[in-house]
Amino acid sequence: MEFIKRYGFYFLLLGVISDFLTPYILGLFYPKMNQMKMVISVFGDVDSPVRGAFLVWSVVSGLFFVLSIPAVYHAFSETSTVWATVLAIAIGAYGIGDCIFTGLFSINTEQATWNFSTWVHNIGSGIGYAGFLLFPLFLVLLYQKQGQVTSSHLYLVLLSVSFLFAVIYGLARIPMINHLPFLNQLGFCQRVSFFFNYLPIAIFAINQMKQQQF
Repeated sequence: MEFIKRYGFYFLLLGVISDFLTPYILGLFYPKMNQMKMVISVFGDVDSPVRGAFLVWSVVSGLFFVLSIPAVYHAFSETSTVWATVLAIAIGAYGIGDCIFTGLFSINTEQATWNFSTWVHNIGSGIGYAGFLLFPLFLVLLYQKQGQVTSSHLYLVLLSVSFLFAVIYGLARIPMINHLPFLNQLGFCQRVSFFFNYLPIAIFAINQMKQQQF
């Protein structure tokens, strides 16, 4: 456990890097993938040439996030056990719900009806994405409790930008308006949105790693 606490933020950063790079590296082996228009989950479709690699990679990325949980909790446990737990749950929800479940419960996007795998995948993904999106909000609250105004303001700005691009990505999924310029690039909207979701987690991990060196 001490090893995981000490190196947990390395696992967290590895999770961010691994998950972020997934579509770009696998895209090199999927010539038909249009990164601007197609969402990342297409890599896991039954007819994807990189399906196996995508599913395994998703599980590995999720495990990195899960291994970071003790370190994330420990970083704020003395400030507030409740909010430290919520912060750790947010990371765990994303690692398990949106990464590991993606690898273990893949779906066929061409299927008309939902089966058990589809239900688990979609519900897990929804819960996981909520944790992914709200992570900087919990950091704002925790840093406010610690009186670290600069850090609190930093994550508030990152949260605002993250929400802005999440809304844009959400709009790009609405059939009535997704023909409009920019919104018609669903894949691009998703990747930009995810970048700003990953950013506060990466900054947090790097800052914590720096603190451990002193």
